[in-house]
Amino acid sequence: MFQKIFTGIFESGSTSQSISLAPFMICLVSSLAIGAFMALAYRHKSRCSQSFVITLAVIPAAVAMVIMLVNGNVGAGVAVAGAFGLVRFRSVPGTAKEIGAIFTAMGAGLACGMGYIGYAVLFAAIVCSVMLLYDVIGFGTDRDGEKYKTLHITIPEDLDYTTVFDDLFEEYTSSCRLVTVKTTNMGSLFKLTYNMELKSAEQEKEFIDEIRCRNGNLEINITEQQNTVYEL
Repeated sequence: MFQKIFTGIFESGSTSQSISLAPFMICLVSSLAIGAFMALAYRHKSRCSQSFVITLAVIPAAVAMVIMLVNGNVGAGVAVAGAFGLVRFRSVPGTAKEIGAIFTAMGAGLACGMGYIGYAVLFAAIVCSVMLLYDVIGFGTDRDGEKYKTLHITIPEDLDYTTVFDDLFEEYTSSCRLVTVKTTNMGSLFKLTYNMELKSAEQEKEFIDEIRCRNGNLEINITEQQNTVYEL
């Protein structure tokens, strides 16, 4: 009687196999443990929200459950893939690293759902170790990223912004492009925005001091350049 509780009401002996309780619990607990390990490994060197960490921890269990229920049925597998696709398009886009972590967790859950728990553990251990190693050695880091800046300059209306800073840009920057011109204070001031690459990050203060002498000591602001090249 107890075993019948865990038998699908649509099962027939000739078309599908039932999932016994013991293997189901082994796969579920193993996938939850692997998910928790992967979430903690990702959290160790990455800034992310609690909701993402919890989601990453339970994804292997969810995928394992789906794979156990599909149980070799190709039609059900295609339907599940379509459902995952719909969920993806309704979610907020994440960074490439977050998407990679989600796919890694799904891979571990897939292995657990197929019954290859040893391979799932080995896969999670190797991938998480490599991920932590890459974070430690700074693999893929843009070491010249501090040179890319966005410069905001306020100048009086009688100053010709098209040429007044050309010699300074040539001396202190490798490249510079004017991206925004905006009037303010009833048209008496211009606000200019430049995307630029400094020749040397150590010359930033000297560069600002030179600009202050040209714009009458009005507001100057330099920020890190936001570039969509870092998005997936």
